[in-house]
Amino acid sequence: MSNTYYETMKQSFPSKARIKKEHKRLEDAGVRYVLSNWIDLLGVPKTKPVPLTDFEQLCLGKGPQFAVHSVSFVPELGPADADQIPVPDLDSLVICPWDPTCAWVFADLWWQDKPYNLCPRQALKRTIQDAADQGYAMMAGIEPEFITMQWDDKGQPVKAFDDDPAPGEGLRPRRQAFGYDAEYSIDAMGFLGELIDILNDLGWQLHDVVAEGAYSQFELDFHYTDVLQMADRMVFLRVLLKEIAKKHGMFVTFMPKPTTGDWRSGAHMNTSLQSVKKPGINLYEGKKGEWSQTAYHAIGGLLKHGAAMTAIACSTVNSYNGLVPKVGGFEGGVFTWAPTHITYGWNNRSAMLRMPQSRFAIENRAADMCMNPYLGLGMSLAATVDGVVNKIDPGPSVDEDLYLMDEKKQKKLEPLPRNLLEATEKLAQSKLAKQVLGEQMLSSFVAYKMDEWERYHQTTTDWELQEYLRLY
Repeated sequence: MSNTYYETMKQSFPSKARIKKEHKRLEDAGVRYVLSNWIDLLGVPKTKPVPLTDFEQLCLGKGPQFAVHSVSFVPELGPADADQIPVPDLDSLVICPWDPTCAWVFADLWWQDKPYNLCPRQALKRTIQDAADQGYAMMAGIEPEFITMQWDDKGQPVKAFDDDPAPGEGLRPRRQAFGYDAEYSIDAMGFLGELIDILNDLGWQLHDVVAEGAYSQFELDFHYTDVLQMADRMVFLRVLLKEIAKKHGMFVTFMPKPTTGDWRSGAHMNTSLQSVKKPGINLYEGKKGEWSQTAYHAIGGLLKHGAAMTAIACSTVNSYNGLVPKVGGFEGGVFTWAPTHITYGWNNRSAMLRMPQSRFAIENRAADMCMNPYLGLGMSLAATVDGVVNKIDPGPSVDEDLYLMDEKKQKKLEPLPRNLLEATEKLAQSKLAKQVLGEQMLSSFVAYKMDEWERYHQTTTDWELQEYLRLY
């Protein structure tokens, strides 16, 4: 994957030989159309399909142009300004598994021959370059969780893998924990099996699929790679899951908490650091198989910027419904296993940062599938490098259950933001976020999220009607 951050658009063009080679590969495979995708502020891919005959023009910046500012929550430009030009990164080129007549490629946005300052992919590439200038490169793995659903005969969304009758329509026994269930895993293998085959064919090295705690909730565990490729994979995966689900009469939601009693769908970010001079060596593993001092300094940086990072990694109003210790009527128990405080611990899943027993990668558990992965991983990389370069002390680890911790001890720890408002206010004050996103993108992101909060805060919900309508 090309991590190079170019200063001018022409520098980013692939060679004529590379363009010719890829064109022939696609043509021989029967591809007829190319989807060249740029990424918007929220991490959603946008495209204009082009015929394969225009492949060379596309690669040389002569393909479709976009008025990004008209559709992407970034109003810094107006209708009289120049459009943005996407230049595809051919290292990300892949034939679409759901339709082999189409190819998919990620693109970087340019504006007036400069990197577009509101392109999240360019922001991550710039952060990767900044880290490399200080001698570091980051590897990342993300654990995507999602819920598969379908529409019932009344047009209501219901769990796709749930054989209990609806409330009031038959005997509905107390629900059991769905996690790791063999029968439900078998029932879902038509859908899951197709995903396993596709991800292995893509070379992602899928290790396993997990039936998670909520009914119809699953997790995919595949191998780590560099941060840019992992961000690309997460965006592609979100599209892939939706397209394959459609073939099976279902749809996928990445909403963290679609119902009150559910387990939260997360996207834990696992990151490690390497030296650019000695690639392939994990700097978090000590000489005697222990966590290195570099790892602890990295944790110090991640904790220092924890609240601002959470605003990016848990980016919706709904995200914060899941960052709580307990849920009444919870399926399979009471405790959520979600992080609640900006702290770290050895294999401690109640902390924001977990030091797993099985790998030398720091797991940030305060992240979900609604995040823009380019910005989430960019913030993680910059915070990590800050910690390592400045040797930030993370303080003592917290190796006990935060849900059951003595109240006096717990009050000494910094809690995660309680809602999107708190998180966004922390983000707006973050110097690191300004460095990673840039001033204009940070301003646009904060403005969008404050508007999201205000619209939510002004809405009368079903819960309020049930709680107050007859009581007062």
